Amino acid sequence: MPHVVLDQKIDLQTLSKKFEQIFQKEPILIKIQNIYTDSKNRCSLLPTIVIDEKNQQFFIEISTGNAKTTIRLCPETDPEKTNGVKTALGLITKKIQDIFPDSKVSKTNIENFIPV
Repeated sequence: MPHVVLDQKIDLQTLSKKFEQIFQKEPILIKIQNIYTDSKNRCSLLPTIVIDEKNQQFFIEISTGNAKTTIRLCPETDPEKTNGVKTALGLITKKIQDIFPDSKVSKTNIENFIPV
């Protein structure tokens, strides 16, 4: 399962306030317009559309613990793990790191899909 772990807990309310939609047309269509955060500030869901070999709609899940943040595909929507799906995870990771520049990737299996 593609995922990214950041080395710190991020504030999901701050992320929600500063979040700007992602819309990429080429080479793969990726659209992420909203973020929904639970009342306890521990989990956010981002409805995502990716059109590459397939047209897929799914949720990206961002969950925080005491010392880390995990970005992964929501298991309930479980899309096919295409390059477009991995790129969407990479784009969200980059957006989080832009908002929280001190955060570093501590573990991932999609390193080639995270923009520098």
